[in-house]
Amino acid sequence: MSTSNPQVETISTGADKAKLVVAALLAVGAIVAFYVIKQADWVRWGALFLLLLAAVATFFTAEPGKQLIAFGRDSWREVGKVVWPTRKESFQMTGYVFAFVVVMALFLWLTDKTLEWVLYDLILGWRR
Repeated sequence: MSTSNPQVETISTGADKAKLVVAALLAVGAIVAFYVIKQADWVRWGALFLLLLAAVATFFTAEPGKQLIAFGRDSWREVGKVVWPTRKESFQMTGYVFAFVVVMALFLWLTDKTLEWVLYDLILGWRR
């Protein structure tokens, strides 16, 4: 029996690996800079923001970042294909769920009380 397994081939170049390392170093550097800089708060927050922005920009220029963007686009396209229920259908389904919960709650309560009566009153003879 022969089954075809589609293989995913990822090509990772040295440049992509270097970009990922640079992005990670920029992210770590952003956090370190935030705690090391003893200037005004706006300088600390500015350094954090700019270095994190540089890290994100560097990540998105590498192949994994491009794949993440493509995945996001494909996901958004799929969300557009979903047939969403109308307002009336939503309220009907919510009503069905509430009714089912009430019926199940009553069933479980009756089952609990019946078992309690059988065990404590009939079998053990404990009267309250």
